[in-house]
Amino acid sequence: MPSDANRPGLVIGCGYLGLRVARAWRVAGRRVMALTRSRAKFLRAEGIEPFVGDVLDPASLRMLPEAESVVYAVGLDRSSGRSMRDVYVTGLANVLAALPKPKAFVYVSSTSVYGQTDGSVVNESSPTEPVEESGRVVLEAESTLRNTMPAATILRFAGIYGPGRILRKAALLKGEPLLGDAEKWLNLIHVDDGVTAVIAAESHPGVTLNVADGTPVTRRDFYTRTAELLNAPPAAFAPGPSTRGETNRRIENGNVKSVLNWSPRYAAFRDGLADVVSRE
Repeated sequence: MPSDANRPGLVIGCGYLGLRVARAWRVAGRRVMALTRSRAKFLRAEGIEPFVGDVLDPASLRMLPEAESVVYAVGLDRSSGRSMRDVYVTGLANVLAALPKPKAFVYVSSTSVYGQTDGSVVNESSPTEPVEESGRVVLEAESTLRNTMPAATILRFAGIYGPGRILRKAALLKGEPLLGDAEKWLNLIHVDDGVTAVIAAESHPGVTLNVADGTPVTRRDFYTRTAELLNAPPAAFAPGPSTRGETNRRIENGNVKSVLNWSPRYAAFRDGLADVVSRE
């Protein structure tokens, strides 16, 4: 069995989730590398070997290193001026064309691929018929990955929250009303639990799994409790288009728990949210 030091990992998309995966690998004694456009100095200070490049610049990807495990967690930088399809589909294809084949490739996807609007319970066998353009782009990226690298692991993440990322925090502190149906469901996952799921997924090739805490919560309950913890004005709601779109579903997490032998530390938003606020 190789030592952790001999199991190099590469993070492509070393942002909110990816950086935490890289740090966890470092704690385990592994060699950790990351692709970055502009944060090389910061990553070196973290003990992470930077490789400067851009998923939308194929020439910059020619020197991508060999790694046993690759975690791909690229998100959309709205300041870049590039479309979501450019980043998610074209960028992924560029990386797959240049990357030395790893033993494990874990792709961080999204439950936005599900288009249910009726509050129904959703698992991995549910139809993927996204009603919004963002979901269609994510689904196209998954298809690109499966066609090129069938053994990749796809993790469809629910909404990630954690330190520095509390949903609608600024609006709640200002007492602004939240637009949309307060009874629609939110599906969430604490970032720390997301990290452990990604690491557990390294040894499970070819699967597609939903990563959520398994306790869906209505927008009303979530934002009411968030406002209380923040000592903000009571959460208020108003008719109008929600920032989270038209979808409305409840994500099951039974498969990810059984396949990965994984359980979230924060299995309900109340525990996870209290942790986040206390850490901030």
